[in-house]
Amino acid sequence: MLFSPTGVSECLREWEDLEKNYQQIQDTHRLYKQKLEEVTKLQDSCSSVISRQRKKLKELTVSLAECKNITPTPTLTPEELNAIADIEDSIKERAEVFSEMEAFLPKKNGLYLSLVLGNVNVTLLNKQSKFAYKDEYEKFKLVLTVILFVFSFTCRFLFCYRALDALFNFLLVWYYCTLTIRESILISNGSRIKGWWVFQHYVSTFLSGVMLTWPDGALYQMFRSQFLSFCLYQSFVQFLQYYYQSGCLYRLRSLGERHTMDLTVEGFQSWMWRGLTFLLPFLFFGHFWQLYNSITLFKMSQLPECKEWQVMMCGCSYMVLFMGNFLTTLGVVYHKYMNNQDKPKSL
Repeated sequence: MLFSPTGVSECLREWEDLEKNYQQIQDTHRLYKQKLEEVTKLQDSCSSVISRQRKKLKELTVSLAECKNITPTPTLTPEELNAIADIEDSIKERAEVFSEMEAFLPKKNGLYLSLVLGNVNVTLLNKQSKFAYKDEYEKFKLVLTVILFVFSFTCRFLFCYRALDALFNFLLVWYYCTLTIRESILISNGSRIKGWWVFQHYVSTFLSGVMLTWPDGALYQMFRSQFLSFCLYQSFVQFLQYYYQSGCLYRLRSLGERHTMDLTVEGFQSWMWRGLTFLLPFLFFGHFWQLYNSITLFKMSQLPECKEWQVMMCGCSYMVLFMGNFLTTLGVVYHKYMNNQDKPKSL
């Protein structure tokens, strides 16, 4: 192919521009690697200083406690008592500040993440990345909730095939396993998820796995409709719960009252009761449905034809879920209600 002189000169100019850009890219990348090394050194330095500060604060707390125990209170002057109280309050505030700082510093993965991911650093280094990941987590739950609702409806009312049921249970196992991993990453990045809400997903993973292995038979068909109906209802309640929590957290973040990585409503306000009083009956009905499932399975395990170990395992799992969900929900609502009574009503 022949080139005109004009075409060759244009190609040469383009090549020269590309060469200049290439040099800029190399310089930028070199600067990027240098900054990464600086960031790593700063991270190690911050982690080391915070660790030393925590150790000294712990020693100071012990010393203050010993001072108050050894020295009789009447012999302490009011100034000394006020100084001790101020120091204790400052120690608590500083511990919270350190926790906020550590949310942006690399840390060792917990046992579960270490088993699943190894020693990969899962700490997100800025607020935008943290919020984006948390927002993606919420959207993931919403999308899977809709998919599971449609899937359970199909299995319950349209098709009755064991293979389709197995696919549905496999999706549940994958969903809950993924939730546990994502929640562990969120906790590593400063999210304040209640311990039970994480543990219940491990129980749900186990329950879904047992349901997946339950062979087709008379007992399975006896419990199948009840199980799929419960899954339908559970997806519906999770859908309601998502919109209630996301609405509350959006308003609280707009008011600057909540942490961007929170998943559940910790700082309860009086205006939340309007939505919560609507949601609570659905939650408690679902909890008692879990109890009903457990009782049904325990009765099935007493039948002479019952030879599947899955019946008892599912019954125990539903009982654990009922006890944990019911007591935790009741405790959280009572705690928030009592705290709300001590605060001025917000509009």
